[in-house]
Amino acid sequence: MLKLAGEAEGSVGTSAPVSLLEWFDLGKELILVLERPVPAVDLQKYKAENGRTLPEDKAKVILKQLVDAAKELEDKHIFHRDIKGENILIETGSDVPRVRIIDFGLSCFVKQRSLYRVFYGTPLHTPPEWYRRSCYRCGPTTVWQMGVVLYEAVHARDFDTERFLSKKLSIKKRLSTKCRNFLEACLTKVPEKRQHWRSSSITPG
Repeated sequence: MLKLAGEAEGSVGTSAPVSLLEWFDLGKELILVLERPVPAVDLQKYKAENGRTLPEDKAKVILKQLVDAAKELEDKHIFHRDIKGENILIETGSDVPRVRIIDFGLSCFVKQRSLYRVFYGTPLHTPPEWYRRSCYRCGPTTVWQMGVVLYEAVHARDFDTERFLSKKLSIKKRLSTKCRNFLEACLTKVPEKRQHWRSSSITPG
């Protein structure tokens, strides 16, 4: 949070990650005073208020901002590790919903080829490579999590990696071809293919 604040002077209310306003080290605990956008709700509640699923055009606006935010974090060598609906605030004070990312409690600094062998994040959203290799990387994991966010936004159900891999969850055919292609690209089992899509800076059609 200090790095984000240091590299975005005067960023309160303007950056995708919420800003650190103040912090206190009390020895056994650390207190962070963070920006709280008002009015805003998390993406899960925002979806519930819009009939349990979002139309593709609204989901696209949110995902485009989320992709830009993920690229901003990557440029600063920060791995959030737990991008999900509950950690995405949607500012609702204007006609266009605005994305803000919260909860950096599991975040870490990352090097280009860093490999992680201890999983931190939401178990239901674990990337497939963790089950096969017991390790994961920043870029492909972030892309997987963005796919999960979009999946939950346009489906009236929660995502579960194991159920998805065993084909007990599927991508709805009613979605547009571009939206399905985006989901399939993000939610592919092969992390190296996700890395390629991340580099291409794709957004859902």
